[in-house]
Amino acid sequence: MAEQSAGLSPILKQATPVLAARGEGVHIYDEDDRRYLDFTAGIGVTSTGHCHPKVVEAAQRQVGTLIHGQYTTVMHRPLLQLTERLGSVLPEGLDRLFYVNSGSEAVEAALRLARQATGRQNAIVLQGSFHGRTMGAASLTTSGVKIRAGIGPLMPGVVVSPFPYAYRLGMSEEEATHHALTELDYQLATVSSPKDTAAIFVEPVLGEGGYVPAPPAFLRGLRERADKHGILVVADEVQTGFGRTGRFWGLDHSGIRPDIVITAKGLASGFPLSAIAASQELMERAWPGSQGGTYGGNAVACAAALATLDVIQEEGLVENAAQMGERLQKGLRQVADSHPVIGDVRGLGVMIGNEFTAPDGSPDTETATRAHRAAAERGLLLLTCGPHGNIVRMIPPLVVGAEHVDTAVELWAEAVAEADS
Repeated sequence: MAEQSAGLSPILKQATPVLAARGEGVHIYDEDDRRYLDFTAGIGVTSTGHCHPKVVEAAQRQVGTLIHGQYTTVMHRPLLQLTERLGSVLPEGLDRLFYVNSGSEAVEAALRLARQATGRQNAIVLQGSFHGRTMGAASLTTSGVKIRAGIGPLMPGVVVSPFPYAYRLGMSEEEATHHALTELDYQLATVSSPKDTAAIFVEPVLGEGGYVPAPPAFLRGLRERADKHGILVVADEVQTGFGRTGRFWGLDHSGIRPDIVITAKGLASGFPLSAIAASQELMERAWPGSQGGTYGGNAVACAAALATLDVIQEEGLVENAAQMGERLQKGLRQVADSHPVIGDVRGLGVMIGNEFTAPDGSPDTETATRAHRAAAERGLLLLTCGPHGNIVRMIPPLVVGAEHVDTAVELWAEAVAEADS
């Protein structure tokens, strides 16, 4: 056989020019040992920072004892310990867990559970939501057509209802909330009968859709309607969970209790691990054989997740996320005050978006792209999001400190000044 070289798919596009050699805390170093302030956190994954010593030690120890114990064949202690520990941080009443590897897999598992438990087929999602790239999850995703295009027909039974995106709608938060709830009622009256509706999927903060927090009044309205009609509320906390928003769960800001929680990303500080949690009564309604998988609940990932929980609690990282998020938003708003091209700065905790808009209110993707690139050139790594790519998001690790925040704001101010010149 002739020799051939291989490479990555040409469709994969790198958000920054960095070839990472190592990571430490809030920093990434390239192969020339140049240091970058990483305000991407691997898209919100490295919650305890890069290579936290306690996470590294836990993973190394587990690698030397048991790497893979397939959890429907044999049971292993890290999975049992993690399950017990998660019970202390999960929303009240959600005391049964099913583990998989990625956010998309967990979304698929939540959808399967919701349909089987209710005997209903439809799911309501909110405009701008991101729930994953696998076929079922992509069918629930409306953050941008790139996730849905060219693969249809998509899974039927998905109804899209407006999200209270006040800035885009040109409304106050109260007006946007009223509009979205009124339209949800209209969907239930015209498109998806409550008797056919299994679940409402909601991100407490839109992720890929633009880093838009859901107003607490809107989330409470969802819960009221779900209770009235026997519909399940599924909280997609893949990006908002584990302290990202300054509360342990994003829904904690509204005070409502979901029926199913989906968690991934920051759960294991970079190791592939995700889960859904529900009550025992609800989980028992899943059909036999409907939950499983080869790699779910991997022993090394579970050990890393246990260490992650230790670090989050011992170092007060949820409280730190709230405090540093306030500091970061204050600095970013000062930058925006000097550059009207940034039309909105918003977020919860250390999950903040800067939306670039033209004078006529249309998305200004070009300036956002220039600012994103200029920040990377100065050593600040960021990501864009939104259907038009005109929102630059900041998601530093939860271990971020005041000096890191202040440096990031300084670099961002320089980058925006260059992009807006």
